[in-house]
Amino acid sequence: MSKVVKDFLYEEESYAIRGACFEVWKQFKGMFKESVVDKALTIALEDKGLKVESQKRINIYFHGKKVGTYVPDKVVNDKILIELKSKEFATKQDLETFWNYLKGSEYKLGFFVNFSPKRLEIKRVVYNTARTEDSATNQRTYQR
Repeated sequence: MSKVVKDFLYEEESYAIRGACFEVWKQFKGMFKESVVDKALTIALEDKGLKVESQKRINIYFHGKKVGTYVPDKVVNDKILIELKSKEFATKQDLETFWNYLKGSEYKLGFFVNFSPKRLEIKRVVYNTARTEDSATNQRTYQR
């Protein structure tokens, strides 16, 4: 696949993840609980040739030291986190919580996906600020 956007982090995987999410949403809309959507998404991602680990424990760091663990819904190809919701609407707090887990981990890219009955919400979240510096101005990228 050729580059569409310069320096697009994990471009091929990102398009495959979005495609898999749309496949599941077209089939189910937001009519099923999260566990059903989770299993269907795993199948769709694997069908696209991606390696999927569900409920993998990842470490959270503060000042370079492990302070806890986080269990995202999915880790794709050992480099992308996916957090799923299946509710009417995602809240700002849902997204902020995901952002903080991404920030505290060693991962640079995550997808926050809500399978709402009305629409599919996909937030592609990039955390690419150097984790060694404490900065009040964190770089965030939310793409749809």
